[in-house]
Amino acid sequence: MTRGTFITFEGGEGAGKSTQIIQLAEMLRKQGRTVIVTREPGGSPGAEAIRHVLLSGAAEPFGPAMEAILFAAARSDHVEQVIRPAVERGDVVLCDRFMDSSRVYQGVTGNLPRDFMESLEAVTVNALLPDLTIILDVDPEEGLRRATARRGDETADRYEKETLEVHRRRRKAFLDIAKAEPDRCVVIDATQSPKKVSKQIASIVTDRIQQVGGAGKGTAA
Repeated sequence: MTRGTFITFEGGEGAGKSTQIIQLAEMLRKQGRTVIVTREPGGSPGAEAIRHVLLSGAAEPFGPAMEAILFAAARSDHVEQVIRPAVERGDVVLCDRFMDSSRVYQGVTGNLPRDFMESLEAVTVNALLPDLTIILDVDPEEGLRRATARRGDETADRYEKETLEVHRRRRKAFLDIAKAEPDRCVVIDATQSPKKVSKQIASIVTDRIQQVGGAGKGTAA
């Protein structure tokens, strides 16, 4: 069976990841591909239970190390229960955030040691790395404005509420990852119109699926 393709989307708050994932999934399904859309934290029953603890801020008093461990537990369940089986079936997996968010949010702005984060990542990812990571780049001020408008009357989550300076550090960290891993990561200017962003993503993803060897075709999930 042909191996599937694992694609992750990263970026700061309000970058438009969810919107672009939905549009990409629709395009791929029209091509007859089986597409799994998922997210982190979450994506599997066990991980979704941990998601509430993390985004509500309930784990915040225990410090960034505890949050990193909870993210790791959620990711391990997500990888083994959802992502790996889908890739092995030949599906295209589109994931809203993955290991790079942990590197940035807990590692860089959580000030956790690099070796600690690398050890957690190695165990939880268990050799399943993304074939492509799309980093949607937007100035943090604009991203937070978008996030606030999208949220409406709802309360800001654990990460949206942090200072502008923290969000600026996260933006730089994502761009640093892209610079260090150019074969995996592609940065796209998310201040362009959603249509232009979508068109760029479609082209990049089509090329990468072909490079990986194609994804299995079947009924869209």
